[in-house]
Amino acid sequence: MTTAYTSLLGFALPVEGELDGTWGDVVNNSITQLVEDSVAGVATQSVASGDWTLTTSGSGAANQARCAILIPTGSPSTSRNIIAPSSSKAYVVINQSNAAVVLKGAATTGITIPTGAKVVAAWNGSDFVEVGTSVGGANTQVQFNSNGSLAGSSNLTFDGTTLTAAGLSGPLNGTVGATTPSTVVATQVNVTAEGPVRFEDNTGGQYVGLKAPATVSSNVTFTLPGADGSSGQAIVTDGSGNLSFGTAGISTGKAIAMAIVFGF
Repeated sequence: MTTAYTSLLGFALPVEGELDGTWGDVVNNSITQLVEDSVAGVATQSVASGDWTLTTSGSGAANQARCAILIPTGSPSTSRNIIAPSSSKAYVVINQSNAAVVLKGAATTGITIPTGAKVVAAWNGSDFVEVGTSVGGANTQVQFNSNGSLAGSSNLTFDGTTLTAAGLSGPLNGTVGATTPSTVVATQVNVTAEGPVRFEDNTGGQYVGLKAPATVSSNVTFTLPGADGSSGQAIVTDGSGNLSFGTAGISTGKAIAMAIVFGF
């Protein structure tokens, strides 16, 4: 009988009495070394010029497909495929190239591994999948918990320098950032519990505050004037919440005339 091999990783299965005098070579080269490759072996290859198809040298021989860690390198500047055997195997992929790589079988979709990413992947019976919690959303999107999985949204992104929020809702308590922001952009600000809006002086010690009365019977919004008025004018309302600059009250002469006519 001749030496057989395991179906997945091709380890030697010597038959008793078959390898008289050569047992050490088979064990060392076709079992021990291959086990080490499967547990801790590293395969590195540049993907600058094309896809990387892992070598499969056959049973009992060293090959890239058996290695535990795959490191694509180079500067392809476009996505490349790492094509592995479509069979049960786990890989740690450390993408050191300057573009994304896709770990896949010859006829499967696979998983995309961004440049600089480190991913544990395994064959699930029909394709390679990422093991553990994977990131969600697109590149630069800040991650958040979405029913036990990580997710991302284009409403909140961070590129390593600038944090961009396209829309925030709900209460914001405490100080945002290490210092008070110089500009706050929002479509609406709600100050609850009769809290004042405070405009501080240049030292930050004293302020002028505006606040709502303790009870408001119905909602009201005042629209500010779009331009400054003339000296001596005051802000007046049209009764519908629209404010403008105009002459307030009546003059002394008019007041006296009205008093004579109407008997004030």
